[in-house]
Amino acid sequence: MSELETILPVPVLIVEDEGLIQERLKNILTELGYSKEMLIFAKNLQQAFTEIEQQPVSLALVDLGLPDGNGIELIEKLRALDSNANAMILVISAWSTQESLFSAIKAGATGYVLKERDDAEVLLSIRSILRGGAPIDPFIAQEILKQISAAIIPPADDQKIMDADTELLTSRETEILNLVALGMSNREIAEQLFVSKYTVESHIKHIYRKLSVSKRTKAVSAARSLGIL
Repeated sequence: MSELETILPVPVLIVEDEGLIQERLKNILTELGYSKEMLIFAKNLQQAFTEIEQQPVSLALVDLGLPDGNGIELIEKLRALDSNANAMILVISAWSTQESLFSAIKAGATGYVLKERDDAEVLLSIRSILRGGAPIDPFIAQEILKQISAAIIPPADDQKIMDADTELLTSRETEILNLVALGMSNREIAEQLFVSKYTVESHIKHIYRKLSVSKRTKAVSAARSLGIL
């Protein structure tokens, strides 16, 4: 065991339902010095609840959009079991809204980073957590600053109506849906936005859920009828 491994907080709980992203996070943690024996994986809330009731965790990487609920429920449970507030919790999610960030932080998350970030950025966020930091994804931070600036000048009534319609999707989801409407494939969108293909797939999955559709054409049609596109 290396010197780095001896100071790493263990075990680590990774709560993520997509196999490719699980593998990605495992590789990032391995680069930090973790071995597979130090890592616990859960694909949904129920599995995660079972794991944390069996043993305390020192670090948790939590997705919010899980098959059986919201990862915020897990964050609250972790904090309820962690009486000394020693556990570090990093949200790694495709959800990029201010509401998601605030809800996660209020529940007890230590930091928040988007899945679309490359491996180096996610690794830096984990390092920051381990060193006592509280990393917040730059995209969400910028969005919050924009909203604070916009709040200084109240929007006109018609702008308020437009905002109410467009709040259904995040700005990144709307951007991706616009590219879908242009007929671009997931791979082409990934290359256009300089993100991975599975990040695009994750966003599209959330778009389907929010618009209650199951196909790309229906997603575009629904968004246009709502005035989002």
